[in-house]
Amino acid sequence: MDIVLLTRLLSIALAIVMLGLGLHLTLADFTRVLRYPKAAFIGLACQLLLLPACAFLLCKAFSLTGTLAVGVMLLSASPGGITANLYSHLFRGDVALNITLTAVNSLLSLVTLPLIVSFSLAHFLAAERQVPLPTDKVIQVFAVVLIPVSVGMLVRHFAAAAAAKLDRPVRLLSVIALVLAIAAAIIDQRAQLIDNFKTVGLITLLFNIISLAVGYTAPRLFGVAKPQSIAIGMEIGIHNSTLAIAIATTVLLNSQIAMPAAIYSIFMFTTAAVFGYIVARKGRE
Repeated sequence: MDIVLLTRLLSIALAIVMLGLGLHLTLADFTRVLRYPKAAFIGLACQLLLLPACAFLLCKAFSLTGTLAVGVMLLSASPGGITANLYSHLFRGDVALNITLTAVNSLLSLVTLPLIVSFSLAHFLAAERQVPLPTDKVIQVFAVVLIPVSVGMLVRHFAAAAAAKLDRPVRLLSVIALVLAIAAAIIDQRAQLIDNFKTVGLITLLFNIISLAVGYTAPRLFGVAKPQSIAIGMEIGIHNSTLAIAIATTVLLNSQIAMPAAIYSIFMFTTAAVFGYIVARKGRE
């Protein structure tokens, strides 16, 4: 597939997914964090602090450097996706908390994601060249996430009936676009994926398992109720790999950086389902 066509497909897919997210969001979703202060704080701390730290330590432990390490860090900085809400619903998590965390994480990632990517580029590519994230790239990251979400929220606010009618078709289109975009990226880069799977496959799998475990265990250790802990586990464990792939290919213009996210997307839905089954079954017992 032509790289220009692929990047356009990824951009369109991400815009549809973010538009669908915006159609579900209201200002109340951002203020609801006040109803779950402890759960929300722990979830945000895991997402913004623990996961990048875990990704960084995994890269160091496996001596991973260069663009693949940057890709792992980019993945860790990507917020949860709308799929986390579905998984949370299926396994009796607190979906309202998921929506709130997705909203707040998406907003905060406009600042944290460029910072983490900039640090990763400078640290892991220092042996080759110092590559700060230019201002125009930061603006592109903002635009990739903020504009579609804002449009969706405006439609929801000013035309609630239209947003309700658009909800199901946009949600279906989001799933189709998400699957097609990831599949296209995997098929197009299959040779690189095979070459890099041995190098980064185990790291991404471990990072996925650690994300789910941290997202569920940390809240439980601090006395957060099980439904909220399941919600946080799904939110932390199911990253927006489409966002990471899109930023790598359309903003950073480096398909190698997209490899960890592409490989991660192969694992995460299966591991999240197994994780959800285990914690839900444990609750019934």
